[in-house]
Amino acid sequence: MVGKIVLPPQEGKPSDVEEIKAESNYLRGSLAETMQEELSSGIPDWDNRLMKFHGSYLQDDRDQRLERERKRLEPAYQFMVRVRMPGGVATPKQWLKLDELSDKYGNQSFKITTRQTIQFHGILKWNMKKHMQELNSVLFDTIAACGDVNRNVMCNANPYQSNLHQEIFELSSKISEHLLPRTNAYYEIWLDKEKVVDTQEEQEPIYGSLYLPRKFKIGMAIPPANDTDVFSQDIGLIAVVENNELIGFNVAIGGGMGMTHGDTATYPQLARLIGYISKDKVVDVCEKIMTVQRDYGNRSVRKNARFKYTVDRLGLENVKKEIENRLGYEFEEARPYEFKHTGDRYGWIKGEDGKYHFTLFIQNGRVKDFDNYPLKTALREIALIHKGEFRFTGNQNVVIANVGSRSKKAIDEIIQKYHLTDSDNYSALRRNSIACVALPTCGLAMAEAERYLPSLLEKIEAIIDDNGLHDQDITIRMSGCPNGCSRAAMGEIGFIGKGPGKYNLYLGASHTGSRLNKIYKENIGEEEILASLRPIIEHYAKERLDGEHFGDFVIRTEYVEAVTDGRYFHNRA
Repeated sequence: MVGKIVLPPQEGKPSDVEEIKAESNYLRGSLAETMQEELSSGIPDWDNRLMKFHGSYLQDDRDQRLERERKRLEPAYQFMVRVRMPGGVATPKQWLKLDELSDKYGNQSFKITTRQTIQFHGILKWNMKKHMQELNSVLFDTIAACGDVNRNVMCNANPYQSNLHQEIFELSSKISEHLLPRTNAYYEIWLDKEKVVDTQEEQEPIYGSLYLPRKFKIGMAIPPANDTDVFSQDIGLIAVVENNELIGFNVAIGGGMGMTHGDTATYPQLARLIGYISKDKVVDVCEKIMTVQRDYGNRSVRKNARFKYTVDRLGLENVKKEIENRLGYEFEEARPYEFKHTGDRYGWIKGEDGKYHFTLFIQNGRVKDFDNYPLKTALREIALIHKGEFRFTGNQNVVIANVGSRSKKAIDEIIQKYHLTDSDNYSALRRNSIACVALPTCGLAMAEAERYLPSLLEKIEAIIDDNGLHDQDITIRMSGCPNGCSRAAMGEIGFIGKGPGKYNLYLGASHTGSRLNKIYKENIGEEEILASLRPIIEHYAKERLDGEHFGDFVIRTEYVEAVTDGRYFHNRA
């Protein structure tokens, strides 16, 4: 047995969210009644906090705010709905339902997220229940897609190692199911299931009535591909493969991307390795790690409530020992591994089983029909003839997976018909870019991201092309605020919104996802962004070493310092 240790509890008065959870009757609150109230298209903040546990939250169209205020109208309220989709896998039938619902109740599009799922925007209050029920008709739900619980479990899309992917996917589903909230609230409110009369603590054997202090994220990766950014997760599981068989996982803990501008007590952080476990133990290990956060996380100050701060406050070794104490055994020494990239491998790849897989770049994850680029229509046509599945990647792209040799020709004809791989959409810089939703729907956004990054990329691409770097992979990420949904702190070039048209510019993350970036310029607009990047890109083109990635170059040439511990993200090491 592992020796017993005593960890100090987090002190402080519980936050108002803890009070909301405590009085919610296991996430029910007054949501059922609120959603039937017809005088407003919005809901009270108290219920909106609970709504997150059901995979949704209230937003408004910020483009319309001033005009609606002038007319003395309430904001243009709408709901975002995020689907729980372990491993990011959908059948063609499910894809067609997502497509249909985006037109029927949403804004004629859906967004592939950086957690391998999709979210809808623009759903009106009176359509919410119908939307949820229609998702359920194709075996999708939105339970725990948001809120202070374990979120969508990510796994490596890895189409060129499909046998391994299938096993990893099955494990991601097992972890997701095991860590789901047990309350019946979701089924009662949205699916009209019979109400539970006596709600006892036993409803939540893992979470308890207060759930977690904050959200919790788990990701799995199969080296050499780190397309889930495994070190950005609360629990990162790195597959260990011998003789083409999965034998276990290296376990890393305490990653997370969010922070608050001006508050150096908040910072992005990388998960750190604590050892190796065999694959049969992975579900239990995830539970025990999560319960340490449940018991010791900060329930007083929410911006310090993520697991990364718990690990840093208590110490990595102390947290590791507490996890081992709960498991009843010690972790083995971590096994060797190597990551080579965080990006996706595009185009057709033939898998081990003879099936084909096509990875399609989806700019910023937005699936819609654009002018001269009918992406949504094309994917609908593919879904109508596809017999395999669609796999969403952690980079907001989609894999048309498990395609037979006969179907490959028909699908390829649709790809060519709609020019889905035209060079305008497939530059190396664009293929390695990610942006969060930001304006107009995200209430936290300080600046544009999804709507602005494509036009900024055009201008940066001109500099790239002028220096002969058109085919050079450089990860570039943009977030409209510092909450980190696009993992901007892990971009070789990162932009984090500071205000309208203004961004902090960060440089120096690793192309393999093993290092954070560092601030280079603060609160700058487009003109200064381009003026700052041009000489660095020119320098990189002339003096980079053979095979040297941009993030490594700016560290070697001392534009910024290397950051491998988030506690030095703001300060000099």
